Amino acid sequence: MKNYTGEDSSSGINRMFMRWELPGFSFIKQWLRQRKPKPVSKVIPPEFITMDAALHNLAEQQMIPGMGIAIFKKEEISMLQGYGYADLKKKTPVDPAKTLFRAASVSKPIAAAALANLVAEGRIDLDASYYDYVPYYPKKDYDFTIRQLAAHTAGIRAYRGKEYALNRPMSIKDSLKVFQEDPLVFPPGSDYLYNSFDWVMLSLAMEEVTGVSFESYVKHTVLDPLGLKNTMPEAPDISKKNQAVCYSRWGSRFKKATPVDNRYKLAGGGYLTTVEDLIRFGKVILEKKFCPEAMDQFLSPQKVKGKSTYYGLGWQVSEDSKGRPYFGHIGNQVGGYSYFKIFPESGLIIAALVNCSDPGIQEVLDGIGEEFQNP
Repeated sequence: MKNYTGEDSSSGINRMFMRWELPGFSFIKQWLRQRKPKPVSKVIPPEFITMDAALHNLAEQQMIPGMGIAIFKKEEISMLQGYGYADLKKKTPVDPAKTLFRAASVSKPIAAAALANLVAEGRIDLDASYYDYVPYYPKKDYDFTIRQLAAHTAGIRAYRGKEYALNRPMSIKDSLKVFQEDPLVFPPGSDYLYNSFDWVMLSLAMEEVTGVSFESYVKHTVLDPLGLKNTMPEAPDISKKNQAVCYSRWGSRFKKATPVDNRYKLAGGGYLTTVEDLIRFGKVILEKKFCPEAMDQFLSPQKVKGKSTYYGLGWQVSEDSKGRPYFGHIGNQVGGYSYFKIFPESGLIIAALVNCSDPGIQEVLDGIGEEFQNP
């Protein structure tokens, strides 16, 4: 089966980003019967009881250290809840409005918004050669475009070995040395290969066009205007208030994750955010209040050899198990997992963030999405 999105195919992470979805809310009920959930708080609305119990048990059964989840439907945030701990040692509970998690590849839709703004202003042409903007990038056997990079059809390779967890400070430009001398994996436009290096390259093109850092451009054109006050780059040498401790699973327990420095791949997976900010961002995109004409291109699935890749430009564009369209992204990286889906027909937005990698909870989150699609 074709992998469509993900962080690192070599570690199997891509598997969770396939087009076809897993069974719906019935899975949650079955899951609960197996785990004897604890009674839930009376403050939880009746329609949320089964779901809330399931999510509590994710933490109690040590499937996750901590998680924030937010659900937007019918013009309001229906649920904003934290589960487990942002810091296991200190037993600091997750605050869904304040706890900062690694956004992982949900950083790509944020970067895509910045690119869409440049497209809307006529400063970047999606179908122009990448070399028009970054002429010093080493020449390959084939030319490739901005659109092909954004759609993961340019032929740039994915991570190799320990590249997934680099821990050294690099500028975006310097980080190209990691992969720039390698040949293209396939002729541009002939296949699809998800990777984060595509968006590293795009962020450099944006810097060349604007004359300012990618971080600064995104802040002033996306984060600040949209009120995403709790979305920011992660800097390993600077402690952020409310940032969740990042963990990795070791057998049946969690240990602090391997230190990484994601600043060079800010556009592909370097932001911190909250579930509340993701809902705010999703609402703006859902209501077509940000560069709507340009965003239409970004939210349209691209094709390879006449077949959909189920990926647009920085956005996963697919359907759930019942054929209902959605766009968003899922991310997985060292110490973080992210789930962000927008269902345009029902106006449903789901955002979930976890402070560990590979939590294995997509079935539960997909089931929640299916349940909330019901009348």
